[in-house]
Amino acid sequence: MAASKGGGGAEVRVAEMEKMSLEHLKSLKEQSDLEVNLLQDSLNNIRTATARLEIASNALQDLSLRPQGKKMLVPLTASLYVPGTLDDADKVLVDVGTGYFIEKTMSEGRDYCEGKINLLKSNFDQLIEVASKTKSVADEAGMVLQARLRQAGPVS
Repeated sequence: MAASKGGGGAEVRVAEMEKMSLEHLKSLKEQSDLEVNLLQDSLNNIRTATARLEIASNALQDLSLRPQGKKMLVPLTASLYVPGTLDDADKVLVDVGTGYFIEKTMSEGRDYCEGKINLLKSNFDQLIEVASKTKSVADEAGMVLQARLRQAGPVS
């Protein structure tokens, strides 16, 4: 299934789809729908990760404004906090994934978060484009399939 660049891509795809067998069209439609669902899941995961990084970046900003020796609750898990005292507000541990942490300065930690946020937003925009194209393929395959089934219906 080749789609040409430019305005005539949809017409070329539809013309190619009209030459396909019913089984191939059904398979194309199912595969495209599955890909769209997977892309939607990926988009939701990127939204969640971006929101978490924005919260972390804001927390770093808030933490940098607190005085040394300040009593606070330290999160061990999402629902478990223990009392603690702020010792050095300029050093933070940054979770870089798979259980690894790197000590960074506060500004390096914020820069790390902002860099990851920008990367995720870029990936999000690219995935939106891919999802849109895949959705249009699925819709076109569905329309061609319905038309072919309507044509085949009265004959049988």
